[in-house]
Amino acid sequence: MSVTLTENAARQVKKQLEKRGKGIGLKLGVKKSGCSGYAYMLDYADNIDESDAVFEGFGVKVIVPQSALELVDGIELDYRREGINEAFQFNNPNVKGTCGCGESFSVA
Repeated sequence: MSVTLTENAARQVKKQLEKRGKGIGLKLGVKKSGCSGYAYMLDYADNIDESDAVFEGFGVKVIVPQSALELVDGIELDYRREGINEAFQFNNPNVKGTCGCGESFSVA
């Protein structure tokens, strides 16, 4: 199992945690949503549950709940700026399809 961050993503997470003033990393999960089946969820992590998997890159921890591991195994989290838009990008090798609006993905 692996979850990786690009240097840009790690830099952004560090920046957001510093601005927030607390947190041990980024929590990456999935939920059933949208027309394709699943959507990513990002949040700050203030603690680690014993069933969570922890990955680290460029000094940043990414905490993944056990329930999401299979869906995000091998994912690379990037942070990109395109014009006036900037956002996290999910490069997930498990994705077999996405919806037209880009909000959800499927793995089947």
